[in-house]
Amino acid sequence: MRLILASQSPRRRELLEQAGYTFDIVLPSETAECGICSRETPGELVARLAFQKARDVAPRVPGPALIIACDTVAECQGQILGKPKDRRHASDMLRLLSGRRHNVYSGLCLWHMPTGRRSIQVSQSQLLMEPLAESQIEDYLDSELWVGKAGAFGYQDGHPWLRLEQGSASNVVGLPMELLTQMLAEMSLRISTDI
Repeated sequence: MRLILASQSPRRRELLEQAGYTFDIVLPSETAECGICSRETPGELVARLAFQKARDVAPRVPGPALIIACDTVAECQGQILGKPKDRRHASDMLRLLSGRRHNVYSGLCLWHMPTGRRSIQVSQSQLLMEPLAESQIEDYLDSELWVGKAGAFGYQDGHPWLRLEQGSASNVVGLPMELLTQMLAEMSLRISTDI
């Protein structure tokens, strides 16, 4: 089955490539990628945003194909942390996370074309960020490794001050590969029994 990745994230692309998947990329519109709503839980938020990305891309994908859409946020002490808007925003996020456990949520949506069958699930991982000195925060901000990353950090960058305690490492990077494998198998079974 032809796979379509509805994402501009280089990390999601790398994870799929490393797992041996062949896929095309169709970018969702900017409006499909925004919208933190304080009344949603982190899991509800990422599920909704993944669904919106898939729905946005679906009309532009001639079937048969399976769209993969994902959205990831970090959450600490009840605050949802998406991608930082600028250096100051990244600095605020890092100060909040410093010395604390936090969670990373990814919503994953599979959307089959042309049947419109879809599945949405959420993966959660827990991390611990060691307490960071002011100089460490400033050095990290200078590196600009925080740009475009939920929570202002990239687990894949191998920081010694960041430790995965529970869940999937690929989820923290931005695409929960274990969940994707499970959902692809379930979707293939559903589609084959419908035909």
